[in-house]
Amino acid sequence: MKRREFLAASCLAAAAPLQQMVAGADMPAAAKQYLELRNYELADAEHQKAFDEFLARAAIPAWNRLAIEPVGVFQMAENENHNLWVLLPHSSLESVSSAPGRMLADPQFLQDGSAALNDSKDNPVFKRYESALLLVFDQCPKVEIPTKKDTRIFQLRIYESRNAVMAKRKIEMFNQGGEIALFRTTGLHPVFFGESLIGGKMPNLTYMLGFDGPEPQKAAWDTFINHPEWKKISTDPYYQDTVSNITNLVLRPTAASQI
Repeated sequence: MKRREFLAASCLAAAAPLQQMVAGADMPAAAKQYLELRNYELADAEHQKAFDEFLARAAIPAWNRLAIEPVGVFQMAENENHNLWVLLPHSSLESVSSAPGRMLADPQFLQDGSAALNDSKDNPVFKRYESALLLVFDQCPKVEIPTKKDTRIFQLRIYESRNAVMAKRKIEMFNQGGEIALFRTTGLHPVFFGESLIGGKMPNLTYMLGFDGPEPQKAAWDTFINHPEWKKISTDPYYQDTVSNITNLVLRPTAASQI
């Protein structure tokens, strides 16, 4: 075996127990996805449109060739800013670490995305992007597509906790406590639930829900909040004060989105 091949194999072998440890004891690592959630900062509507076209034409097909799918692309529902959120589901940590290099070694990607990849310093396609790495929950082990209606909207929520103990307890509330199961029965359809391993506002969990439109969204939340099972779960002393701050965003998919 060549030295380069030996080093690569050694790194992957070392990553395997780490991946299993991060995934936790409840579910094998191979059955759970890792999600990269990116937030691209774009200057204006023109740049937003151009970047969405780059994603549709070049980036998403290249990600799909690496088995990174479905890729979600979302913008603010009320156009509060021109940012785009991009969701990338990975089957392993190796996929997360190797994808950028494999993309840049893909001749088709370089050709299809040449205009954006060779933008000028005076007029970049995007300003910067922030990224978070998430590990999905046991009760929602893979990205789901709850609706494909043209009117669909998505709700992205980030729950910050004051420390790691409270953050883990809130995850337990969703998994073992039955909150995700109740979400499903009341019309709060998951796209993903993820524990943030790397990113901002740590410690936190992040999740996304999908709805056919604003009215189904409101009806589902009303049903959930008034459900006797939610009243029971939410008043359990064990789960009190697990969340210290909530970010709530309403998004809609762009033309490039596969979700």
